[in-house]
Amino acid sequence: MILYLHGFRSSPLSFKARMIGQYLEQHGRGNEYLCPQLSASPLQAIGQAEQLLSLHGAENVVLIGSSLGGYYATWLAEKYGCKAALLNPAVRPPRELEKYVGVTTAYHSDEVFEFKQEYVAELRSYEVPAITRPERYFLLAATGDEVLDWREMAEHYPAAQQLVIDGSDHGISDFEHYLDRVMAFCDGR
Repeated sequence: MILYLHGFRSSPLSFKARMIGQYLEQHGRGNEYLCPQLSASPLQAIGQAEQLLSLHGAENVVLIGSSLGGYYATWLAEKYGCKAALLNPAVRPPRELEKYVGVTTAYHSDEVFEFKQEYVAELRSYEVPAITRPERYFLLAATGDEVLDWREMAEHYPAAQQLVIDGSDHGISDFEHYLDRVMAFCDGR
């Protein structure tokens, strides 16, 4: 089972989420994919993910986290021992997201939501200062990420499998070139 955790202001309609879902569908594995719409509240988003891990058995789930979803996936991987593929993961989201406190809109719809000040404190409670068992992580980081610093990502996941893309962008708009590599990690190949 693959549990995809999208980023801040994103959704299951994101480019990478849809591409992974289509890949699994084409390989007869569509029933192995979970991609919930995560709450803006980190506490609730983690609760949603934990509920799915409990329902499917954490030992049977591989996490894929993009941006803020990568931050969540790291905390969940440490707590439950899951494998996690991280796509331009946020390493210090309380710092990055503090400026978004207030009302904002989602990327893939006109849906308005509030990112509350208390959510920044919630984010801090899920910080993983250092990962354990780096073999359970795969990092895909783009040097052209215009939102987050790929060097912070690489430093935060030392000894993990890493694929640093020369160029690209935060959304990894050329993700189709790396999808097989991500899926190979998820499948233990």
